[in-house]
Amino acid sequence: MDIDPSRNRKPSVEEFGTLTSAFGGELRNVTDARLAADGYLRALARSTPPSAPEHWDDILLVVTELAANTIQYAPGPFELQLRPTVDGVHVTLHDSSTTPPAPRRFRPSQGGGGIGWHLIHALSDQVNVIVRPDGKDVHAFLPW
Repeated sequence: MDIDPSRNRKPSVEEFGTLTSAFGGELRNVTDARLAADGYLRALARSTPPSAPEHWDDILLVVTELAANTIQYAPGPFELQLRPTVDGVHVTLHDSSTTPPAPRRFRPSQGGGGIGWHLIHALSDQVNVIVRPDGKDVHAFLPW
């Protein structure tokens, strides 16, 4: 988003739009979701730079983990939304499964993951899961 020459100022967080991207649920969509989020953050940074450089990477990691978990545990289409908040970015991922995510014990010697849900919670200020009749929404609020 560029400076509006008629008003000679950058848009505020309230004026910055929401990214909504739909994906078919294929493995390559994990990368696609991350790239969509990166483009959105690039545009957001032009009007409202992150308060710390690591916030950008943290948001991309959360988006990647949410998308990867969706591919593994909720096969099918999913939708990603990002929108700015007063002090951060709200990430929402909707998938087709009505089963809420649950933490698993991380066992590196056995492989198979177990760290993604813990990472999402560690990097986010708040994480909520809302189960709906057509699936669930995972909301992550991260600093920006």
